[in-house]
Order: sequence, then structure tokens, then C-alpha cells
Amino acid sequence: MTEFLPILMFLALFALLIFGFPVAFTLGGVSLLFGFFTLGPNFFNLLPLRIWGVMSNYVLIAVPLFVYMGVMLEKSGLAEELLETMALLFGRLRGGLAISVVIVGGLLAASTGIVGATVVTMGMLSLPTMLKRGYSTELATGTISAAGTLGQIIPPSIVLVLLGSILDVPVGDMFIGAIIPGVFLVGLYLMWIVAISIFKPKAAPAMPADELDKFKGMVAVKRVLKAFFPPFTLMVAVLGSIFAGIASPTEAAAVGALGATILTILQRRFSLKTLKGVMRETTFLTSMVFIILVGATSFGLVFRGLHGDTYLKAMIIGANLSPNLFLALVMLIIFVAGFFIDFIEITFIIVPVVAPIFEHLGISLLWVGILIAMNLQTSFLTPPFGFSLFYLKGVAPPQVKTSQIYRGIIPFIIIQLIGLLLVILIPESATWLPTYVLGK
Repeated sequence: MTEFLPILMFLALFALLIFGFPVAFTLGGVSLLFGFFTLGPNFFNLLPLRIWGVMSNYVLIAVPLFVYMGVMLEKSGLAEELLETMALLFGRLRGGLAISVVIVGGLLAASTGIVGATVVTMGMLSLPTMLKRGYSTELATGTISAAGTLGQIIPPSIVLVLLGSILDVPVGDMFIGAIIPGVFLVGLYLMWIVAISIFKPKAAPAMPADELDKFKGMVAVKRVLKAFFPPFTLMVAVLGSIFAGIASPTEAAAVGALGATILTILQRRFSLKTLKGVMRETTFLTSMVFIILVGATSFGLVFRGLHGDTYLKAMIIGANLSPNLFLALVMLIIFVAGFFIDFIEITFIIVPVVAPIFEHLGISLLWVGILIAMNLQTSFLTPPFGFSLFYLKGVAPPQVKTSQIYRGIIPFIIIQLIGLLLVILIPESATWLPTYVLGK
């Protein structure tokens, strides 16, 4: 009978989440109730030590610093400058506006790592222009939503920091390992847009020539340099210091936070009001992550106290599942869970349970971490709870219908799954670069 208690706890948790109860308190509440009635009052003696052990993790200090960096960059106006410049740079091509959105999405992902800020910024600036130029509503909304999610896989990504901490993989390794898969996705997005512009030219027209006349010669060169240099400098400062071994991810996050502040000052967008707003938003987002982390830590303690990990491992071994089949099963569970719950919840609920089994099966946890990050990226696009869809709908013109946004993201979800499959079939795409750069 006791082997069914962990399953019952999981079912109770998912049922309450689907009914809309707050995640952090549901995780903690279910854990405390099951812990008290199954493990007894002594369970509460272990819980503070376990929570303290997680909260004293030096790596997790990078989370508020990266959040601060992303929010501050959003206020700096660099995203607006990048989008406008890239639109002019690719404007002569069919689908040029969509191409510029994807490239800017990749650059913002490497500078901020915050999906919501990227989608909202690009939605406000690019969507009205794309619709005015005659772009298909589905292509425009799908491109913006998908490009915004690149912050999930392209470092510095908060989810990579969290996954590295849970899987006990160095965050620097996770960052380096995610570069090639991130480039894969950007390339696949661009291939799709080029294909659409060839086979459905009316869905992705070029910009009128008269609007591009002023953007040529030295004027164009100066504007491109002005738009690219600040975010590129910040990317080099943050990621370069990690890859070169000069700074740990936590130290590099501090460099990024300071760099974003300096860039905002140089852009003349900095004020005490801006600083207060950034600090307030950073505190809110960080508190949300860490409260969920406390709940997930409680859940993990009770789950292990009920020997749920032992029963699960025995069940997997008894079913004679091959490592590849188990990997496919976990990827399917995470993908389906992404329709209903947030990526942070999936990270803290599912990953700690399956990580020991992957380790037992001899599968590289670095590779698994990158695969999970790519899979979690789809949770921002899959209805009914895809956050990118909500962000975009919130800033879209009134004539854009929710059904059009849903139709627009379907090809990009398929593209993300193709990218995931590529990394599954070619594990070296995630593991070769860390080995080459770090000599591991």
C-alpha cells in the first residue's frame, strides 16, 4: 500500500494545479499534509535543514542578478533600436521583417533571457508594422511569440541556471552546451520564414523601397554599429567571462547587472523611478521563483521519505525500459505537462524525480538538461496556458484574434520539436562544445 502514497501525492498535486490553486502554496501544502500524516511530526525537524541547504546554494544567486539585467535592459530602449535597425537592414527581402524579429529575438535572448519582456517589446514594436506591411497575421504573431521564447535556451537563461542546480551540472557547462541547440532553433525558424516568403509571397512582403532609401551608405553602417555594439558588448562581458574561465556564472550575472545599468545610463533612460521599478519587478519575479523552490524542496523531501524515488526506479528497471525509451517517455510527459503548468513548476516537480534515474541509466545529465530546456521552451507556446500567447495578446492590436495567434504558433511548435529531435539524435550538439571549450 505504501508504494501508492507517492503516486497519490503526485495526483493530488496535479489535480489542485489544474483547478487553479497557487503553485507555490499547493506544492508546500500538499507536502506538509502528506509529510505530517505519513512520516509523522519528526518530518518537520528535517524540513528547515533541507530548505536552508537549497537556499544557501551560491549558484542560485545568479537568478535575481540575471532577472535584474533583463528587466533593466528592457527599460534601456536597446530592443527598440535593434528592431528598427534590423527591420531596415533586411527590409528589401521578402519576409525581411520576420527575419529581423527572429534575429533580434536571438540577440535579446543572449542579452536578457526573459521571455515576457522580449515578447511584449517585439509585439508592441513589430506586430503593428508587420500587419501594416501586409504580413499574414498568423505568420507575424507566430514569429514574434516563437522568437521571444529563445530566451529559454540561449544563455544566459534562468531555466539553465535552475536545471544546472537541480541536475548538479555546472551552470557554465549548461550555458556552453545550449549554444549549438539555440543556433539550431534560430536557423530552423529562419528556414521556415524563407520558405513561406518563397511559396506564399503575399504572406511575407518586402518593405516599400521609398522607406529604405535613407538607409544606405555610411548612415546605415553607423546605425547598425550603434544598435549592435551595446548588446554585443554585454553578451561578450557576461558569456565571454564564463567561457574564458574568468568568472563563475554568478559573478558573470553581477557583471551583466552592472553592464545593463551602465547601458541604460548611456541611453539616457536611467532615473530613480526606473531603478525602483526594476528592483520591484526583480524582487517580485525572484520571490516567485524561490517560493516555488521552497515548496518543491518540501515536496522532494516527502517524496523521497515515502521512497517514491526507489519505487519509481524499481518500476522503470522492472519494466525493462531502455534508456532511450525512458528518455522519450520523460520528454513526452514534460511536453504534455507544458500545456497545463509553468516551466518553473515542471522544473522543480518532475526533474528532481527523474534525474537520479537518468544518472542510474548512465545518460549524460548535461545532455538531458539541454533537452529538458528545449522541451520546456514549448510550454510558452502550447495553449491553453502558453505565456507567450498571453503576453502577445495583451499588446496586440484589437483586430488580432486569439485563434489567429494559436494558428500562428503551430508551425513553430513543430519546428521546436524538430530541433529537440535533432539534439536527441545528435547528442554531440549539446556535449561537444563544453568538452572542446573546457577540456572535459
